[in-house]
Amino acid sequence: MTPIAIAKASLQRVVRDRRALFFMIALPILVIIIIGATVRGYNRFSVGVVDLGSGRAGHDLVAALADSSDLTVHAYRSTASATTAVARGEVSLALVLPASMDAGLRAGRSVAVTALTEEASTTQEAAYNAVASVVASQGSRLQAARFATSVQGGTLDQNLSRAASLEARVPVVAVETLQVDARSNTLPEGFSYSTPTMLVLFVFINTLTGAASIIETRRLGMYERMSVAPVRPRAIVAGEAMSLVTLSLLQALLIVGTGALLFGVSWGDPLAAATLVVLWAVVAAGVGLLAGTLFRSPEQASALGPTLGILFGMLGGCMWPLSIVSPAVRAIGHATPHAWAVDAWTALIARGAGFAGIATDLAVLVAFAVALMALATWRLGRRLV
Repeated sequence: MTPIAIAKASLQRVVRDRRALFFMIALPILVIIIIGATVRGYNRFSVGVVDLGSGRAGHDLVAALADSSDLTVHAYRSTASATTAVARGEVSLALVLPASMDAGLRAGRSVAVTALTEEASTTQEAAYNAVASVVASQGSRLQAARFATSVQGGTLDQNLSRAASLEARVPVVAVETLQVDARSNTLPEGFSYSTPTMLVLFVFINTLTGAASIIETRRLGMYERMSVAPVRPRAIVAGEAMSLVTLSLLQALLIVGTGALLFGVSWGDPLAAATLVVLWAVVAAGVGLLAGTLFRSPEQASALGPTLGILFGMLGGCMWPLSIVSPAVRAIGHATPHAWAVDAWTALIARGAGFAGIATDLAVLVAFAVALMALATWRLGRRLV
């Protein structure tokens, strides 16, 4: 029996296990969607608007809010319904436009626009600043129209249209943000954050739990029967290693393809990304093969495997960026291969690095892969002799 035949038999056992397929296919995609939809930073906010008869001034303000790239506007019929939406978190805040708004502004009076918010939070403050920016822009246009009316004559509506036309043609001062320490970048928010980190996490976890099949094979005496064939121990070890590497690669490719096709994730330099995927699959396979010699029962592997995988993932930056933790915790995290894999994905996706830019990370992962595979081969080989 060749290593390929042994690997094929191991893969067939996994394919027949519906629970294993759920954890390999469905669960990672579900977690990626949940985290990707949640971790989006503060780039766009939902804002409610209650129009109590504000007239043209209110309509212009609502149109400006809707045109803002930072805001999504939802209309509500009453203050009570908008208050409920804010309390439920459906919108970050809600504006109440008074009935006297248009008439008051035309008469030169100040008009108060009420903002409904919950307790102060970073999200609410950011949404308020985005709304205040639009309101200030509308106020500046109105002031310009009033000045033109008082100096040159004409109606306020005519001068509002002129102000809007001139505003589009007048050059503005652009503010550019320059990241002075590019190495401090983290993965972008959204699916570009959740997809690579969950790839690292779930490929590792599933190979750990996949050790249960190796333990079950040992317990049933199947390796002894293979040896009678006769099959050399190194062929058995090679076959099991090939099956784990294949499973890891298939799961990683599924996540990469799903991220690219469904979520628009750009994985960076193709050669560097492909090398990183293959290398991580080998690292994970080495862990799974080693776990098959350490755990005493399939139940133990199924119970402790996910726990250890999540623990390593937390330390290695799969749950949160290591840039936000203390240097001591960051150093501990880099004792796991996860941190080096996440660092490599950060360089590829966030900084646009190439193969040379992740050479150190790849070298460390190669060391992990060689050490894990060598130790696992030695331990499993001893059990088969």
